Amino acid sequence: MMKSLRKPISLFVFSCIVSLATLLFYNLPFFNYVADNTNESTGGKIFLLASLVVIMLALNFMMTYLVMFLLRLAGRILLAILAIINATAVYFIVTYNVMIDATTIENVFNTRYSEASGFFSWSLWLFILVFGVLPALYCLLQPVVIGKAKRLAVCCGSSLAIVLVVALLNFNQTLFVTEHDTELGGLLQPWSYLVNTGRIISFSQDENAEEIKLPDGRITDDEKAVVVLVIGESARKANFQLYGYQRDTNPLLSKQPGLKVFEATSCATYTTAGTKAILEPIDSGDLYELLPNYAFRTGADVSWRTSNWGEPPIHIDEYLTDDELGVQYPDEDEAFDAILFRGLRERIESSAKSKVLIILHTSTSHGPKYADKYPKAFEVYKPVARNVEEGEKNIAMLINAYDNTIRYTDFLLDGLINTLRGMTDWKSAMIFISDHGESLGENKMFMHGLPMRLAPKEQYEIPFLVWTSDGFRTYKSNLPAVLEQHYIFHSVLNLLSIHSPAYNQDMDIYQTAP
Repeated sequence: MMKSLRKPISLFVFSCIVSLATLLFYNLPFFNYVADNTNESTGGKIFLLASLVVIMLALNFMMTYLVMFLLRLAGRILLAILAIINATAVYFIVTYNVMIDATTIENVFNTRYSEASGFFSWSLWLFILVFGVLPALYCLLQPVVIGKAKRLAVCCGSSLAIVLVVALLNFNQTLFVTEHDTELGGLLQPWSYLVNTGRIISFSQDENAEEIKLPDGRITDDEKAVVVLVIGESARKANFQLYGYQRDTNPLLSKQPGLKVFEATSCATYTTAGTKAILEPIDSGDLYELLPNYAFRTGADVSWRTSNWGEPPIHIDEYLTDDELGVQYPDEDEAFDAILFRGLRERIESSAKSKVLIILHTSTSHGPKYADKYPKAFEVYKPVARNVEEGEKNIAMLINAYDNTIRYTDFLLDGLINTLRGMTDWKSAMIFISDHGESLGENKMFMHGLPMRLAPKEQYEIPFLVWTSDGFRTYKSNLPAVLEQHYIFHSVLNLLSIHSPAYNQDMDIYQTAP
């Protein structure tokens, strides 16, 4: 067998083999989606699928021919890398029902190894070995006769002509392609991640531009006031007892006097965009000056504590990670989010300023290893799935693990409110809002990150909880039935008595200060 593989073949034959393998190994989910979603008759469906097969074979043939002809050894290496990435992408598509769109690629870029390792399993490695490493070795080891430039022109020109002709024959499918462009593009390998990686790089270059400064604001009084904003991670409204969930996932907060519960939705289904929406003044693709940066520049004492990542640029003096807090508080286990809440009273009361903003960026309900996000004392619901892949086989065990993270969140927030209530010299407020929700097996979907127009409600219906000390601020009575994340910016400005042209009274949950 190996001896036969060592026989040289033409670049034409090699490109045909790679193109066919790419179709069969990596693009069956694409064709399944088309077959399930087209409204064509049986004959029309067969013609559409056959046309897509021809287009895909021609495009992948042309790409392989060009890469090998122009890059030679580097081309082999590139094809080998693509084979491994293709296999990985298909595994996640099949296993987690995701699409490899721009949102997914951004999530990949913003995921730490500690979180990504939660997806590692023997089934993943076996899949990559069979459908990634073995094809990669073929690309690296198979001798190929490259041929002349004239044959390159004929082969690639013919491929392009075939694509154009078949596309014109299916011109009536333009509406179908337009309506399903995100799904089709997210399932098509290797084009999904190649195109979307280029898009994300382009977006990141735009976002790295200097943020748009907001008009100068000013603090209008000397009253001692503190706001603690807790940004939840992957916390979905559906599993909060406070929103009607049948389990007692909020045994402490449900008894907490003065806690206000709002209906809310996120502006996105992934951390980077969701966190940005919480911190920015308006819904915009631009990067405006964020809440912590603006409050700091205006004169408030601002501290950011995080066990998470993916937030937009934070420009303040005190930015502390869980690792740094672990050094400061060595008796606290930095593996859990309690480290973010440690020493808050001392930190606030030691401030030299009258206005203090503390932002805690948690990671409590982040998958895939929900069971690793809380101390064992909070494992009330048992048995638990150790990760999402295990949970696919038993959804109830996955929900048990996730619900335990909500009980841990309940404990942390309850303790924070009690701490603030005990600081009688300060007016205080606690605001908890999640960056996005989470899918736990509904419609065979898991985790988060789907485009908003496709996302199920579990990925964007979020908890929005507020507690305010007595005599601080009163809530408006005419708020919309459902709020969104941009209310945070303007409500916090009100609490900190920051007068600013950037403030929008209509996006504030409180009555304005007298």
